[in-house]
Amino acid sequence: MAKIIDGKAIANKLNGQLQSDVAALSFVPGLAVVLVGDDPASQVYVRGKIKACEKIGIKSFEYRLPANCTQDDIAAQIDALNADANVHGVLLQLPLPDGFDSKALIQRISPEKDVDGLTYANMGRLMAGDEGLRPCTPSGCEILLKEEFDSLAGKIAVVIGRSELFGKPMAQMLLQNDCTVIQCHSKTKDLPSLCKQADIVIAAVGRAEMVKADWVKDGAFVIDVGINRLDNGKLAGDVDFNAVAAKADYITPVPGGVGPMTIAMLLQNTVLAAKRQNGVPKI
Repeated sequence: MAKIIDGKAIANKLNGQLQSDVAALSFVPGLAVVLVGDDPASQVYVRGKIKACEKIGIKSFEYRLPANCTQDDIAAQIDALNADANVHGVLLQLPLPDGFDSKALIQRISPEKDVDGLTYANMGRLMAGDEGLRPCTPSGCEILLKEEFDSLAGKIAVVIGRSELFGKPMAQMLLQNDCTVIQCHSKTKDLPSLCKQADIVIAAVGRAEMVKADWVKDGAFVIDVGINRLDNGKLAGDVDFNAVAAKADYITPVPGGVGPMTIAMLLQNTVLAAKRQNGVPKI
């Protein structure tokens, strides 16, 4: 039976360290969240982020814009936050309502304040292996792996998904840890046979319980990034949890696995961005 990776416990440990870091600073890190429209799920996510900020001493700023605002309205809000010295991180809550150019708005965020790691500047730094603000969910997955393995070198990793938000940056991080990476997607042929080769399987496609036990080799480390609402109202990941847990050595649950790590990485990015903007030397 697989060891169930407790993302919440690992995130709490990281947040405790961040709280000490923040308390030692001569200034208060600030995170601004821009929420457009009234999507219930987005509102829940934003509340969770603000609560997490308050817990470790980060000042949160919430800016709500109506769904009938314009692209220029959102751009102007982002410009104002870029210029605000009290705001060290800017997060545009996605997805935006239909009709907005999300990519253009994300690129408007100052790379130094891009705590989601989605500007082309930070994507390029990741690709080049340079320091920058990295996407939160892949960074959280990287830490989950390093909690169990001293080295990832030589491990075969399959990433199911190629989104800019997760799949592509995750593959890059694994490469930089000397993994052999197979990136899979909707056009991949014979996906189960590729997964069977993998020491690490990471699923992020948004299809409930897609990854079955016979896709996974004995002893694999399985990370489930998916979160899907079933017909009965319950949440499920992209992995058939009970069946795969009987075969893998490690597995993340949904919820309680990757989710808490994503928020922990957002807080970490905010503190890192604040330190850089205030000239705090790296230790």
